[in-house]
Amino acid sequence: MAKLILSMDGLVLKEIVLNKERMTIGRRPSNDIQIDNLAISGEHAAVVTILDDSFFEDLNSTNGTLVNGQPIKKHFLKNGDVAELGKYKLKYIADAAQSADAGYDKTTLQSEMLDPSSNQASDLTSSSSGGVPLPQAVPDSPSVSITVLGALQVLNGVNTGREIDLTKTLTRVGKPGRQVAVVARRPLGYFITHVEGAKFPMVNGKTVDDQAYPLKDHDVIDIAGVKMEFFLKE
Repeated sequence: MAKLILSMDGLVLKEIVLNKERMTIGRRPSNDIQIDNLAISGEHAAVVTILDDSFFEDLNSTNGTLVNGQPIKKHFLKNGDVAELGKYKLKYIADAAQSADAGYDKTTLQSEMLDPSSNQASDLTSSSSGGVPLPQAVPDSPSVSITVLGALQVLNGVNTGREIDLTKTLTRVGKPGRQVAVVARRPLGYFITHVEGAKFPMVNGKTVDDQAYPLKDHDVIDIAGVKMEFFLKE
């Protein structure tokens, strides 16, 4: 399981195992990781973990957040990345088993931001240049097939009928600043997780919580007022 190592001025203060899907960092005692320092906002940042992947998100903090020396709003974490909150540093250590899992390179993962109200989808983020397709089999799970590709079809709005193949490991959907979710492609299937916004996504008319929600064939997702049907291609 991945973890964060909290340090200040080179002195390690604690190790935090990322055993929750969303862990908040801030000055208030209600945070999962409390840093009692005036340079840290009440709720400064959060680490969201979706299965084997994590990303660091600044929660509109007063003094901001750096990752590897660069200011960020959201950053998909790679092994060894260092987040800086004032004088404090949080180093991300990926689970050693994850880096070899499924035979693909974590550092090359890419995510896709799709705003269904737009006519285009644009590639975002980590610092890498290309995505790597998932392998075609899982040796220890012969009963699970990951060769079937998932897709989304827009059901309303100007892009009604448009299909988006979920070929990447992480696909972000929604409208930045309003409501965003992540659809993760994994050997056990596809999962949707809330990322940003006061309202959570709905699946088949039911609001999902902050845990990863498994998608089934023909589930209808409602996010930021746009409805999309998830389906599996033959």
